[in-house]
Amino acid sequence: MHISNILKNNGISFGFEFFPPKDQKSSQQLFTSISELIPLQPAFVSVTYGAGGSTTDLTHGLVTRLQRETSLTVVSHMTCVGTTLNGLRDILDSYYNSGIRNIMALRGDKPKNSGITEANDFRYAAELVSFIKKNYPDMGIGIAGFPEGHPETPNRLKEIDYLKAKVDAGADYICTQLFFDNHDFYDFCERCEIAGIKIPIVAGIMPVTNRKGMERMAELALGARFPAPLLKAFGRAQDDEHFEKVGIHWATEQVRDLVDNKVRGIHFFTLNKSKPTLKIYDSLGVTNSVELSREIN
Repeated sequence: MHISNILKNNGISFGFEFFPPKDQKSSQQLFTSISELIPLQPAFVSVTYGAGGSTTDLTHGLVTRLQRETSLTVVSHMTCVGTTLNGLRDILDSYYNSGIRNIMALRGDKPKNSGITEANDFRYAAELVSFIKKNYPDMGIGIAGFPEGHPETPNRLKEIDYLKAKVDAGADYICTQLFFDNHDFYDFCERCEIAGIKIPIVAGIMPVTNRKGMERMAELALGARFPAPLLKAFGRAQDDEHFEKVGIHWATEQVRDLVDNKVRGIHFFTLNKSKPTLKIYDSLGVTNSVELSREIN
């Protein structure tokens, strides 16, 4: 089923994001996490690419395995950077033949020290969206949104124009990058509405569970804005265990507020771990996504 139809039919939809494992041990850990998260009944799951499409084969393998071995609705990320037109055709043909009907179309990040300077055949995500919509009309297409702003587009007016171009090219829904202040998300949704963007917007949530992870988020190309109250709470954490509790509590309150405000969907960036997401559901007093969705009805 297309994600757009899921978002249309559900009161609120919940998705989980995974990344492809690079070795057998990581693979086993991932499928243990997936087995622990399946009882939460997510509406869909997505699988990422590495920078510049560096994990294309691993992504393809995980996507097809999830499609084959589970009943989950699977979304595969696909990037412009590090791919070719023929390579994209081969992957899309394989996905289509495997029954996969959902793609997250992204420009993608350039891998460091790779020598890659631009995308091979598509420079912008809007071009990739247009290509998929024209040649694979049965595919549902998601695109990325940036509530805190895209660091490569300081002009916030043009940023929404670029997003609108992806929507006009045929995108079906938007899934945002992570954010820690829900006001940024609500403001982003209002600016989309002003620009005439009417497709559903899914909020991306990532619990911060350790200091190293927080520092990494701050250093990533997309960055992350940590609100002062969150930083104060982290500062009070006496050890790693309490730091994790603070991060999960903050994400739980974000989800509670988003549910109360009837967001169309929430996507958890799991980092291939089940504990934070399970804790969020438990703190909200529900055992699965269906129960949580009913909270708004």
